[in-house]
Amino acid sequence: MTRSTRLALLPAAVAALTLVLAACGSSSDNTTSGSGDSTATGVSLVEDGTLTVCSNPPYEPFEYDDPSSGEIVGLDIDIMQQAADDLGVKLAVKVTPFETIQSGVDLNTGSCDVVASGITITDERKAKFDFSDPYFDADQGLLVPAGSALSDVDSLAGKSVGVQQATTGEAWAQDNGLQTVQFEDLGLQVQALKTGQVDAVVNDIAVLGPFVADGFEVAATFPTGEQYGFGVKQGSTALLDAINGTLDRIRTDGTYDEIYTARIGTAPTQG
Repeated sequence: MTRSTRLALLPAAVAALTLVLAACGSSSDNTTSGSGDSTATGVSLVEDGTLTVCSNPPYEPFEYDDPSSGEIVGLDIDIMQQAADDLGVKLAVKVTPFETIQSGVDLNTGSCDVVASGITITDERKAKFDFSDPYFDADQGLLVPAGSALSDVDSLAGKSVGVQQATTGEAWAQDNGLQTVQFEDLGLQVQALKTGQVDAVVNDIAVLGPFVADGFEVAATFPTGEQYGFGVKQGSTALLDAINGTLDRIRTDGTYDEIYTARIGTAPTQG
């Protein structure tokens, strides 16, 4: 993503999202229904009849708590619901720390079948678990108080920059010699910015837009060529093939464009 404008949902997008979520289905315990038997596809799941997904909200618009329903929702969850539907099983979302997601611990201990949490595909992570095909392009962004003079790497010299633990944003900030303060999730990063504990926040550009309404601005985009992927335990070939099959289908039938537009607020760039 290279846009630095606000990514909050537009009215038309909200209507589109309603249609998408209606098609996906939901329930109060964040477990949604499917039909059929995944064993027919050769996919083995940690809980029979359920696709269990580990995620780390708040990371809007990819995964975040919907106060009206109490469920975890977002672009990642919408796509995972499509995968569960294709498998004919229920979807269950489990909230876990991002560290245990990106390290492969959640997958290796059988906590879940899939990790879906805005995870950038890197060689280091590829050594820990298997990635799906990329489904989202993401660059790093800079969130600062409105009117701040901070707008590039040079202006951040000597400033405290909030970063999320174990993310590529943290690695990028450290590689650029910035003074970083580590937080477990995006919500804690932004809270630290509100209280003045840090001068700026670095995280994926697509998740920063919603905070513009809170008196902040996205002051810069740092192109990195990053892409997100979903992760499965190494060797889970049948499940990985199923997820990639879902990604192919939703791109072909227009479902991906609907989900993207509803969650991001603009249509995806065709390339």
